[in-house]
Amino acid sequence: MKFAFFLGAVAAGALGAATQRAPEPLLNQIQVIGSHNSYKQAIAPQLFAMLQKADSVSMSKIDYEHATLTEQLDKGLRALEIDVYADTQGGKYAHPKGLDLAPGQPPFDPTGLMKQPGFKVLHIQDLDYRSNAPTFKLALQELEKWSATHPTHQPVFITMNAKSEAMNRPGMTVPEPFTAAVFDALDKEILDYLGADKVVMPDQVRGKYPTLEAAVLHRNWPTLRAAQGKFVFVLDEVGEKRATYLQGHPSLQGRVLFANAEPGTPEAAIHIMNNAKQDQAAIRRLVEKGYIIRSRADSDTREARANDKSSFEAAAQSGAQIISTDYYMPSTHFQSPYAISFAGGTYFRLNPVNGALSATANRK
Repeated sequence: MKFAFFLGAVAAGALGAATQRAPEPLLNQIQVIGSHNSYKQAIAPQLFAMLQKADSVSMSKIDYEHATLTEQLDKGLRALEIDVYADTQGGKYAHPKGLDLAPGQPPFDPTGLMKQPGFKVLHIQDLDYRSNAPTFKLALQELEKWSATHPTHQPVFITMNAKSEAMNRPGMTVPEPFTAAVFDALDKEILDYLGADKVVMPDQVRGKYPTLEAAVLHRNWPTLRAAQGKFVFVLDEVGEKRATYLQGHPSLQGRVLFANAEPGTPEAAIHIMNNAKQDQAAIRRLVEKGYIIRSRADSDTREARANDKSSFEAAAQSGAQIISTDYYMPSTHFQSPYAISFAGGTYFRLNPVNGALSATANRK
């Protein structure tokens, strides 16, 4: 009787284990592919030809373009990059110098959007300035509209550069600096046009932990289900600009964007390591600890021209949760079959390093 009871207990325990529901994956237990400079249109052919004659190497690095933000999200991409320039008075980028360098270009800003105050979205002032979302307000409104029609979409990561560097060319537009007030305005614009309910913010991840990093190391990321229909913004800056964003906001208290913060600092949660071939082991260790890492599959069109997927493969194997590419579709600017996706042509999957099995992981 005792032996039979023991077998019954083992069988019941095994059945319970078999039917026990797997834990829901957390936000850091997924892996997504997204685009780099997601807003970018091609430089007008007339201007590109002129600039290429002057510097063919540099121009080859920016010879690409993207579909609209909506088209990319519809395709399944779950990471975007949006670069912003401050324009508090309006009009600073309304007439790029490049328009005067080469005649015959298509019209630029026919409705006068660039004359209005507010953040502008473009790649390089005066030279690579055509954008599918010329103002940050328009980009946010487009994201909000898409999200409203896909209310249970997988979370979307948005990396952002705060562009303020002047070019080493006389007569070119000098961008405004990103002061604390400008960063405050950036936070406010996200909340005004997208809505706080649509954003996963550092305060939510930190919770009751003393620092954001402590929360991350204790796996306090929201579940994938809780992050459905939301966006995660990341400031891709270091040095003075990162310090300015953090000033007065220890552990990013009250901030909207996560920072590209070094592991070991109170603000560390999302970190950018773009060379997965070099840092594959280091990325994997950080992913296992709980951090979210962003890496790149390609840059400057090099990998695409050579049809070399080794950087993508290294990033995918490292467990980096965000993998950025300029080529989720093959280039229309040069001949190459290079295009990045996971198996089956997807751009979202459970993380191969720290992902947990769950039937909810592939919910749209």
